[in-house]
Amino acid sequence: MDRGDEGLALKGFFSQHPRACRWLSPFLLACSVYFLLWTPELRPSWAAALLKGLPVLCLVLLLGAVPALRGHARLLQGTLLCSAVGDTCLVWPETFLHGVAAFAAAHHLYLRAFGLSPLWLGLLLLALLAAATYLSVLLPHLQPAMARPMAAYALLLAAVLWRGLARGGSASLGALLFAVSDAVLAWDAFVQPLPHSHLVTMATYYAVQALITLSVLRSPEAQGRAGSTEGRTKSPSCRDLT
Repeated sequence: MDRGDEGLALKGFFSQHPRACRWLSPFLLACSVYFLLWTPELRPSWAAALLKGLPVLCLVLLLGAVPALRGHARLLQGTLLCSAVGDTCLVWPETFLHGVAAFAAAHHLYLRAFGLSPLWLGLLLLALLAAATYLSVLLPHLQPAMARPMAAYALLLAAVLWRGLARGGSASLGALLFAVSDAVLAWDAFVQPLPHSHLVTMATYYAVQALITLSVLRSPEAQGRAGSTEGRTKSPSCRDLT
């Protein structure tokens, strides 16, 4: 896709989802505030946790305010809330595993939202191969108490990558960026420090949450058709009651 096609695609999206564009503004503002105020010297605190989790909470509100695939939207709201809990836990080093558990719960909900169709088992094999290769490098640097939880989390992340890629659209890019974000975070935390790792991790992470959130939006026309169909199916019941 060249720049002209990308511009047309973005223009089409903005015209199709005007309410989503307006509700993205708080998310973008919260992201900007986070990157402006965060410094390496920022100490763990509830204020720091709120600063980190606020963009994700803005996306929860977005899903409640715009037309979206209802079942998927509810599941993604659950993933965002679990992610916000994980963000909070990761602010304090001593609650790192609690954060991993919260993100594992989020990934479970991602799997439910993405579904199993189309199956594309070849993508599963590639995702598992990538996870196994990364774990073979990461595990020697982990303490025994961390090895099993991190291995289980990596396999769950591989499953999310598989289903996101199979689903296509912005969900596929979101799942891929989630794997990149977590890989950079784990490498920086357990193997060796990486330059600008925090910026890379958080920029990709916020992009992930926005991309997967936007993947369940539907057009106002589709919303209108759904509403008219619902009205037609309910009208006989209303007549029966009179």
